[in-house]
Amino acid sequence: MAAKAQVQAAAAAVGTARAQIEVSTASVASAKAAVETAQVNLEFTKLIAPIEGIAGQALQQVGALVGPASGAVTTVSTVDPIKAYFTVSEQEYLDFHRRYADQTTLDAERKQLRFELILSDGTVYQHIGSFFFADREVNQSTGAIRVAALYPNPGNILRPGVYGKVRASTRTQIGALLIPQRAVNQLQGSYQVAVVDSENTVAIRTVTVGDRVGSMWIVTSGLKRGERVVTEGVQSVRPGVTVTTKPYLQKES
Repeated sequence: MAAKAQVQAAAAAVGTARAQIEVSTASVASAKAAVETAQVNLEFTKLIAPIEGIAGQALQQVGALVGPASGAVTTVSTVDPIKAYFTVSEQEYLDFHRRYADQTTLDAERKQLRFELILSDGTVYQHIGSFFFADREVNQSTGAIRVAALYPNPGNILRPGVYGKVRASTRTQIGALLIPQRAVNQLQGSYQVAVVDSENTVAIRTVTVGDRVGSMWIVTSGLKRGERVVTEGVQSVRPGVTVTTKPYLQKES
């Protein structure tokens, strides 16, 4: 009888031990789940931008609870390469495209375009930009289309919002006749200049103008090389008037 009691006691002890093991196993599983939850929560404290770039000022403070409805944390901009946006007139856009017979030739010429960037302090940015894209529509208010050029930006010198001027050579015209824009008088869709002959007598002549180059205007017809035109007081001169002439000194822009 004593031996039987000992066996029963031992079996009860085994059952108790098994129950303790199950409780301990459950505790370990619960602890593992708590660790996993803590790791997930820890990952939520890290924000990784999907793009490379420069982060702006933080809009949330340390410890703030953020979510889809809490607003942006910061703004990240890709700045290398960086895009410069500028506009060209509808006429310039059409003139450029009409020079090329097919899309292949046009695309090749676009790749050849080189854009200089003049910064707000007057210096020329050291890297040359290339054509990136032209917008899908012409702005009806301004009659211009938006174009973007792409510039290398090592060191992130250029930043979003920087002001500059973009210039590029889209065509070379050999032997062009240029006169100051101030010498041209626009009247009801026509263009006139005051020409001074060898006797310093003024004659008003209608001319045909082409592209503008800086402060100069290309004259395609109506004026011969070597002829003199009035640049100061154009509005006040009349045909047949004799004037006193002096050389025109173009101011540096």
